[in-house]
Amino acid sequence: MSQAFSSGAAQRIAHRVREVSGLVLGPGQGYLLSSRLAPLLARHRLAGLEALAASLGSPGGTLLAQEAAEALATNETSFFRDGAPFRHLAEAALPRLAAARPPGAALRIWSAACSTGQEAYSVAMLARELQPALGGRPVSILGTDICGAVLERARAGLYTEFEMQRGLSPERRARWFTPEGQGWRAAATLRADCRFERANLVGPLGVSGTFDIILLRNLLIYLDQPTKERVLEACQQRLAPDGVLYLGAAETLLGLNARLAPLEDYRSAYRPAAGEAA
Repeated sequence: MSQAFSSGAAQRIAHRVREVSGLVLGPGQGYLLSSRLAPLLARHRLAGLEALAASLGSPGGTLLAQEAAEALATNETSFFRDGAPFRHLAEAALPRLAAARPPGAALRIWSAACSTGQEAYSVAMLARELQPALGGRPVSILGTDICGAVLERARAGLYTEFEMQRGLSPERRARWFTPEGQGWRAAATLRADCRFERANLVGPLGVSGTFDIILLRNLLIYLDQPTKERVLEACQQRLAPDGVLYLGAAETLLGLNARLAPLEDYRSAYRPAAGEAA
C-alpha cells in the first residue's frame, strides 16, 4: 500500500480531524499521519492518505474523521502521573470537599481524556486509602475519552508489567492488583468505583451532573485557543461552586478566556471564579 501523499492531503486530513476533535496537527507531521493511520487505511481498504483525504469529504466522512482522530490521539498516561496533583488531592482537596458535604453524600470526580484509565484508578486508590479521613463517604469516578479502544482497556483494568512499573509503588501493587496471565488486574473494589464512557470534549458532551473534582490534565496542550476555551467552559459548567479543576504541569490558563481562578496552594489547580456557579 502506497503511503505517498501531498501536503494538500495532509492539510485536508488535519483540518477534518481538527473539526471533529480539536486536535491540532502541526506542519511536518507526515510520518505521524502515515504510521498511525495505516491500520485505518487497511480497515477501509483505502489506497493511501490521498484516498483518505478524498473520503473525508464524502457521505460518512464525519465518522471517518472521528475514527482518524482516535488513531491520532496521544494516549500517554501512567499511574499517579507527575505526583504533585495526587498529593494535593490527598492532603487538601479531598478532605476539604468531604468536610463540606452532607454525611454520606458521594464525592464525584471526572477524569477527562482518561486514556487507559490509570489516572482514574489512581484516584480510586487514594479515595479508598483515605476513607477514614473522608468520613467513609463513597467516591464515584467517571473516566471519559474519545477513543473506544482505550476505554475498553480502562474498563478491564488489566495492565502490563511495564505499565505497572510506571508510577505504582510495590505496596499499592500488592494491595490493589492481582496477577492475571502476563499482567495485573485492578481489584474489583477499584473497578466498581470507576465508570468509563465515551465522550468528545469538543462536541456534544453527554456528561451530566456536577463534579467536585475534574482532572483535565495534558489535553489542552494539543488544542488551539478557541477549542481550549470551549473545553474549559464545558468543564466549568460541570464543576461544583467549591470544586477543583486540575490541569497538567505544563498547562496554564494564561491568555485564555476562562471563568476559573487559580488556587493559592497549588499552581496547576483552579476553582470557579468568584460569582460563578455550576
